Parts: sequence; C-alpha cells; structure tokens
Amino acid sequence: MQKFKVALIGNPNCGKSSLFNQLTGLRQKVGNFHGVTVDKKSGVANLTKDIQVNFIDFPGTYSFYPTSLDERIVVGTFARPDALSDNWEKGQQYDAILYVADITQLEKHLLLFSQIRNLGFPMVLALNMTDVAQEESMIVKPDILKKKFGIPVVEVSGRTGEGIDGLKYALENVLLEKSKVSNNTLTYQFSEEEKKIAHTIQVEFGLESEYQAWLWVQHHEWLPFLTAAQRITIKSIVTEKFDLLKSQVRETMQRYDRFGPIVGQALKKDTSASDTWSDKVDRVVTHWLMGPIIFFGLMILIFQAIFSWAGLPMDLIDAGFGALTEGVSSALPESMFRDLLTDGIIAGLGGVLIFIPQIAILFFLISILEESGYMARAVYLFDNSMRRFGLNGRSIVALVSGGACAIPAIMSTRTISNWKERLITIMVTPLISCSARLPVYAVLVGFVVAADQYWGWFNMQGLVFMGLYLLGIVAALGAGWVFKKIIKTEETSYLMLELPVYRRPLIRNVLLNVYEKTKTFVIEAGKVIFVISILLWFMASYAPGNQMQLAEQQAVSEALELKLDDTERDNLIASKKIEASYAGHLGKFIEPVIRPLGFDWKIGIALITSFAAREVFVGTMATIYSIGSEAEETSVIDRMATEINPDTGELVYNRATSLSLLIFYVFAMQCMSTLAVVKRETKSWKWAAIQFVFMTALAYLGSLLVYQVMS
Repeated sequence: MQKFKVALIGNPNCGKSSLFNQLTGLRQKVGNFHGVTVDKKSGVANLTKDIQVNFIDFPGTYSFYPTSLDERIVVGTFARPDALSDNWEKGQQYDAILYVADITQLEKHLLLFSQIRNLGFPMVLALNMTDVAQEESMIVKPDILKKKFGIPVVEVSGRTGEGIDGLKYALENVLLEKSKVSNNTLTYQFSEEEKKIAHTIQVEFGLESEYQAWLWVQHHEWLPFLTAAQRITIKSIVTEKFDLLKSQVRETMQRYDRFGPIVGQALKKDTSASDTWSDKVDRVVTHWLMGPIIFFGLMILIFQAIFSWAGLPMDLIDAGFGALTEGVSSALPESMFRDLLTDGIIAGLGGVLIFIPQIAILFFLISILEESGYMARAVYLFDNSMRRFGLNGRSIVALVSGGACAIPAIMSTRTISNWKERLITIMVTPLISCSARLPVYAVLVGFVVAADQYWGWFNMQGLVFMGLYLLGIVAALGAGWVFKKIIKTEETSYLMLELPVYRRPLIRNVLLNVYEKTKTFVIEAGKVIFVISILLWFMASYAPGNQMQLAEQQAVSEALELKLDDTERDNLIASKKIEASYAGHLGKFIEPVIRPLGFDWKIGIALITSFAAREVFVGTMATIYSIGSEAEETSVIDRMATEINPDTGELVYNRATSLSLLIFYVFAMQCMSTLAVVKRETKSWKWAAIQFVFMTALAYLGSLLVYQVMS
C-alpha cells in the first residue's frame, strides 16, 4: 500500500474540521507540530485499497502574514528551504496540499490559497459548504477556477459528505502524478526593488523560488528554522529603508486584483435579498442588551442540563463499580493484592469515572455552541467589555473553553496577537471552573443544598453550581484588571474576526469532539488517579513501626467500653488505623494550617494529592473512606455524608465546611499540567510561579472568610 501525507489548510471558519472528520472519522490522533508546542490533529483515510493518506489539519490561517502564533505554523512549515524536496527530514515532507475554502466567502479565502500556490506545491482546491451555497441560490462554475488556477477544483460539503468521493479521486490523481503545475495567473509580480532583494536571498541560500525567498525576507526575525547567522545575513540585505509593511499591503492588494475578477466569473450570488438569515439573527444575538442576556441564559441552561441529564447514567456507573468491588472481593482470597484492587484502584477510579456523564454533557453543549457559529458572536459581543479588564474579545474563547479544560484553553490564546492581553488571559484562565472541578462540585454541592430544593422552575443545586462558575469568572476578570495595571506594554490592541454564517450543528462533528475530549479526560485523569490511588492506598494501609497494631487495639478497647455493635466497631477501627498511617501523619502535619478553613486531616490529604490534578480529590476521599471499612458497600458521597468529627460530634461535611471547600477549589491552582503549559506558553517559570502563588493565596483567604463567617 502506498502511503502519502497531505496538509489540510484553510481560513478559520471554512469548515475544514468538518471535512477532516468526514475523511478520517475516528482514525484521528492529537500530537504537536514538529519542533513547536502547537496541537496537531492528524487522521488516516484510505483513498483506495492501495492508497492511504495521513491528513494533517493545520490551524486556521488568513494569510502568509500571520497575526498569531497558530497562524505562524503554516508559514514556518512551508517556507522551509527543502519544503518542496523529498529530502526533507524523514516523515516531515508533504506530498500535496488540500486547500479548503468556504464557497460563500470564496474571495476572502483565496488570499492564502494564492500565496501557497506560488510555492508550487501539488494542490487540490475544495470548495466547501455547497449545501449553504444551494440554500443561497448561488451559481458555481468550478471549471473556470480549474482552468485559471491550473489545479483540480472540487465542490464538497463537510456537513453532508456530498462530493467526498470526487475529492478522493482528485487527490488520488494529484498524489500519483506528483505534478507541480506552474501557473502565472496567481504569481505575485514583484516591484523592481522587491525582486532584487528576493533574488539575492534566493541565490544566497539556494532556495527553489523567489517567493519562498520573499517569505524569508518578511519573516526572518522569527522563522524557527533560521540560524542566527542567517538572520544577520538577511538583515544586512534588507536594509531599514525598505518598508516591509508597505510591501505586504502591495502584495495583498495585487492578489485581490488578480483573483477577484476570476471569482466574479465563477461565482454568481443572488443579491436581491438585502439581509441574510444570519444578519437578522445577529441583530438580536449581538445586541448590546439582548446579547449578554442570551449568553448568560445559555450558560444557565448548560448547568441545569449537567445535573438534570446526568443523574441516571451516574447511578448506573456507581452501581457498576459497587458490583465490581463486591465481585472482586468475593472472587479473590483475602490478601494485600485484593485490598489494593478494591480499596485502592477500583475505589479511586470509580470515584472519578462516575462523573463522565456530566463531563460529556458539558463538552456536548459547548461543542454545539462552537459548531453553530455562536462562539464567534460571543467574541465580538464581549470584546469591548474584555478590554476593560486587560483582555481581548478572543479571550472569551479561552474563558469558555476553560470550562472544559484549562490546558487547551491556554493554548487557544495563541490567536491573541497582543502579548499583554495574551499573557493576562493565560494568567486568569485557570480561575474558570474546568471539568476537573466538576466532580468536586458535584459531591460538595449536595452537602450545601439538598437535591429536592427548587427556586421556581430551577433546581437549586444547578443554580449553586452556576454560582461557582460565575464566581470564577468574576475572579478572572478582577485578576485581569489587576494585571492590566501592573503589566506595561506599548503594543496596540485590535480584533480581526470573521463572523461565520449560522449553521445547524453537525451531530457527527459534535459527537466526535465529545468522544475525543472525554477520552482524553479519562485517559489523562485515569493515569494520574491510578498512580496516586496505589500510592495513597499504601500510605493509608501502613504506618511507622507498630502504630497500626496499637491503633487497632485502642479502637477495640474503646468499642468495648462504648458497647458498639460490629459495624460501629469496624468503622472505629478503620478510622483509628488510617489516622495512625503514613497518610494520617501527613494530614495531621498540615492540619493546623487548614483547621481555620474548617478542614480536618483527611481533607488535608485530599488537598495535597489533588495538587497533581483537581479531580483526584474525589478519588482520594473514596480511597480513604473505603480502606478498612468492609461492613457495607457505600458510595463515596454516602460515606462522606455520614462522616462525624470525633472532637465535636458534628458532621464533618456540614454546610460551612462544604462551602469553604468549594470556594477553595474555585480559586486554587491545583493542576500541575496547567502550570507546565503556562510555563511552556510564556517560556518562563516566573509567570507559572506567580500564578500558583496568587491563586493559592486567593483560595486560602476566600475559604477562610467563608468558613469564619458561616461558623
């Protein structure tokens, strides 16, 4: 079987991801682009039984003059000196480019296409969204584009799958022919001075084309593959007298002048209707008053759905893990290995995996907002408001994405061109409650508000849940305002954004996204929880010297004095033994610091372990409360609900303690992976350290205030 590598390139909102999903289905994986930290989505598809293609989905890019880190990936990849050569690093060369353009916005989307065309790559132009074009009564003549551009042009719909077979056939021909057809229609005509500079660079470095040399001229200060000596050489050729910005404008205008008339011949639009359906909807959705009301209304519906829809599947998962624990206990003889499985691994994983339905629902609803085109409106709607807090309209994407996971949310800030606004967005995004906090909230909210409490039509637990998210948003905006005053920069700020037409979300894309994100959550969280559950089981099952035996003897004596029944005696023994264990010693060590917050030493253990990942809190509590207690199989929630403070005789998880713990988890930076990503994105541990310190301090003070007031 012949194997090829094809780059999938296009403007933002061109439907590239939908087409990628149509071609590859579930045969996808996420990695990083070579030498950089930007996410790379790749997927495999069989064009025929003999031809297999690995598609690489590049970040959406407007032109070869990037305004964000993500957009630089396309330039940095195809401006390489050997980009057109088979001698490129093994596995790095691309055999062809599949360029995706929104047929309804074709003229705008051909700027980048014409620039890539100048490099001479084998290409196929996919005119996407034919279904929308038909709805708008557009007449398309792809043969004109094919003749003028000198490459195959195929009409497709990433939403419906229409034209996919024709696209595969065109790709097959291009890949087998390996033709690099030259066509002067879109070739950039250099000015005399530009041509002299480009030719000098081309000869100096042995590049294949003058236009590739021109990209080196424009971007020599940041192109990742250039050496320091090469940058100096280029700088000496391109003197300060030469105006790079002016030449960029000249090229852009010339290109539009060249392909504009071609688009006019190949595409006819019905201009009789003054307003499209999207325009009419936008009058309401982007209105200064109705827009925010709609946005927050959608957020309320999301949080209500998380609680309302997830109940039954959560109960089934809980029952499944209970049956698994009981089955393992019955099947295996009593041993250290059985205890490790039941009290450590199964209890730890079960305590978190029960919340998969809520996490999947969150990803599902956010994906629908993105697929429909609504998120672009949210960016536009909140741009002015965000700027007051040192942020940018694009920051709203990171903040909303932070509701799923802070790591991809922080990486999404690469679309923000202003360094100060990007840095502030990175610093405050972890304050947005992510899906890893969701299991913690789901457990503790039940101790603050009863499940059967309603306020009118709304479930009170759902409202408290949303209140926690709103608190995180308020904290993020407040922190952004503070950073705005502290961090100084002379960079100008602007927002360049294309509002896509509203589209009915394609359920295939939504479900693929939910599957991918949920799988990543389960695998990443599962690995951490697996390791910590084993470590925690060991620490909670063993103690220095003979302290475990002494604790058991003391518990038996107390049980006899108090005349406890067998169940009460077993629970007392389990409590005394875990208190004497290594984990108990660790919890007791930090207890004086967290006692003013209403936390005991068991909660202290969970706080420490959950600094690896927030969701570990529930797994830790499940492990702690399962060890040694064999009288009955109960869920972690039931076990926590009946936990009694031996000093006061009151419930440990009363309203004051539970709310205090919730506030701590709203603000605390308890995710080592997020800190690592912050360091990677800012290229400094300084900002990661500042973020950790200010968030931990905010969590401690907020929790202290809440507990002391409520007590």
